[in-house]
Amino acid sequence: MTSLPWLDPDQLWFPPAEQALDDPDGLLALGGDLSTERLKLAYRNGIFPWFSDDQPILWWSPSPRCVLFPEEIHISRSLRRTLNRGYFTITADQAFPRIIRLCANTRAEGTWITQDMIDSYGQLHKQGVAHSIEVWNPKGELAGGMYGLAIGRCFFGESMFSLETNASKVLMVHLANQLRDWGYRIMDCQVESGHLLRMGARSIPRSEFLSILRTCVDSSPDHSDWGFRWQWPGPEV
Repeated sequence: MTSLPWLDPDQLWFPPAEQALDDPDGLLALGGDLSTERLKLAYRNGIFPWFSDDQPILWWSPSPRCVLFPEEIHISRSLRRTLNRGYFTITADQAFPRIIRLCANTRAEGTWITQDMIDSYGQLHKQGVAHSIEVWNPKGELAGGMYGLAIGRCFFGESMFSLETNASKVLMVHLANQLRDWGYRIMDCQVESGHLLRMGARSIPRSEFLSILRTCVDSSPDHSDWGFRWQWPGPEV
């Protein structure tokens, strides 16, 4: 770790993502800050922060990279039945501060979402870069949620939580289809999990991921706001 570059908060740059370590997989640099400009530069280049309160800021770009291409979302038969019930309502950008705090506070294994990160991503939300997706139950209570960044035609998922069975799966279906309708090319999931793989995510080489970013981060999507309009078509599908 001592051979990794330390980033100066006064200098806005990152080493190329290809220079990340193999062990631990993807660790690229330390230090710097969590300014909104640095965060946007990081994501545009396939890099994200992930660290604990007792660590310096750690910057990562793992290989392979877990991604979901919106058109490849997988809907199982049991999930199809859940969607047909229409139990959950999905919105976007209605409760960003609550979503990011619930992402931090509902993880049994602890969280990397420090107060500084909450503050910085909150600023990105005010800039229209970070977004929340909310899952509501029929009582109007939050049943699940997610936040991430939208840059060009790429969506970078950061964290997700679920308080009710299937809430996160329903969220993923709505988000993938809405992103597809808006012309997004890719959703970054960062690292594999069984849940993501069952939803249709897969791992690709970092070189392929970076190539997609270079093509898409400067391309405008086909929407002007984050009002979710996609709806599950119903039992006939």
